[in-house]
Amino acid sequence: MKNNNWLLYFMLVGIFLGGVCGWWFGPQMKAVAWLGEIFLNALTMLVIPLIISSLIVGVSGLGDITKVGKTGTITLFYFMATTGISVVTGLFMVNLINPGLGVEMVTEIPEKVAGKEGTGVIDILMSFISPNLIKSMMEMEILPIIIFSLVFGGVLTTLGEKGKSVINFFDAVNEAIMKMVHLVLYFAPIGTFALIASNLGAAGGGDAFWGELMKIGKYASTVIAALLFHALVVLPAILMLVTRRSPLQYFKGASAALMTAFSTASSSATLPVTIECAEENNGVSRRASLFVLPIGATVNMDGTAMYEAIAAIFIAQMLGIELSFTQQIIIFVTATLAAIGAAGIPEAGLVTLVMVLQSVGLPLEGIGMLLSIDWFLDRCRTTVNVWGDSIGAAVVDKLEEKYVEGG
Repeated sequence: MKNNNWLLYFMLVGIFLGGVCGWWFGPQMKAVAWLGEIFLNALTMLVIPLIISSLIVGVSGLGDITKVGKTGTITLFYFMATTGISVVTGLFMVNLINPGLGVEMVTEIPEKVAGKEGTGVIDILMSFISPNLIKSMMEMEILPIIIFSLVFGGVLTTLGEKGKSVINFFDAVNEAIMKMVHLVLYFAPIGTFALIASNLGAAGGGDAFWGELMKIGKYASTVIAALLFHALVVLPAILMLVTRRSPLQYFKGASAALMTAFSTASSSATLPVTIECAEENNGVSRRASLFVLPIGATVNMDGTAMYEAIAAIFIAQMLGIELSFTQQIIIFVTATLAAIGAAGIPEAGLVTLVMVLQSVGLPLEGIGMLLSIDWFLDRCRTTVNVWGDSIGAAVVDKLEEKYVEGG
C-alpha cells in the first residue's frame, strides 16, 4: 500500500462526492446502496477467517505461554485505560456543555431497541463462550471466536512439530486473506461513495439531515468535540510518550483504515485494512498487529463508550433529572463494560446503550431522539475506535519489545 497513495485520494474523493450527491439528490441516492453493500460484504466476508488466522499466528508468534500472558496483560491494560479516559472525557464534556437542557423528548421506544430491555452484564459475560462456533461465525458473534482462537493458538505452541505444521497452514491462510484485502481495496472509492451517498439519501438528503441535526445540534457537537479531543490529543499523546513516533506520520499511514471505518461504520469490517495499514505503512510488527488488532476491533471501543456516556447524560438532562456523582460513576462503569460487549458492527452502540440507561433508571424512549443522526455519529465514533486500535498496536509492540522480549 506504500505505493498506492492514489487509492487514498480516490477514497477521499469518493467520500466527498458521496456527501455531495447524498445531500443534493437525497432519497434518489438509495439506488446506489447496493454498491456500498457489495463493498461492505466483501470486507465482512474476510473478517472471520482473518480473525481466526491472525490470532492463531499472533499467539504462536509470541512463543511460550508466559509471553502470551504478559503481552495480553499489556494489551488489556491499554484497552481499559484508553476506554476509561474516553468515558471520563465524554462525561466532562456533556456536563460542561449541557446539550439536553431545553430539548423536548420523544415518547416512544425505538423499534431498534425494543425487546432489548433485559440486556445486562451477565449477557455480555455469557457472550464470551459459544456452544456452536459455526453459528457464531454465521451471526458474526466475534467474542467467542476470539476466545477460541486465542486458546487454540496457545495450545498449538505446546504440540511441537505437529503444532508447527498447523500454525504454518494458518500463516498461509492469513497471507492469502491479506492479498484478498488488496483486491477489495481497489473497489473502495466506489464503495465509500455509495455508502455515504445512500445513507445520507436514506436520511432524506441534506435539508432533512440538517433539520434533524439542528434539533439536537448541541448534542451532536458535544459528541464530536469529545471524539476530536480523544482522537487528536489523548491518543497521539499516548503514542508519542510510549513509542516516540510522530502522530502525524502514523495518522497518514493509518488513513486508509480510518476512511474505511468512516464509510462502513464497522470496526470489524475495517479490520483487514487496519492490519494492512499497521504492518505495511506504520511498520508495526506482524506479531503485535495480528494479536492486538483483532481483539481491539471487538473490545476496544473508545468512541462507543464515550458516546454512550454522553447519550445517557443527555437523556437525563432532557428529562430534567440531575444525576448524582455516584450515578455518573455507575454510567462510567456500565458504559465501559457495554462498549466491550458491543460487536464491531454498525449501530451496536444503540443496543448496548440500553444497559447504560437501565443502570441509572433512565427511560429507553430517549434513544429515539438520537436515531435521526446516529448513522453519522456512528461513523465518527467508529473512526475513533479504529484509530485507538491502530495506536494500540504500536504501543503494545513497543512495550512488548521493552518488557517481554527484554525479560
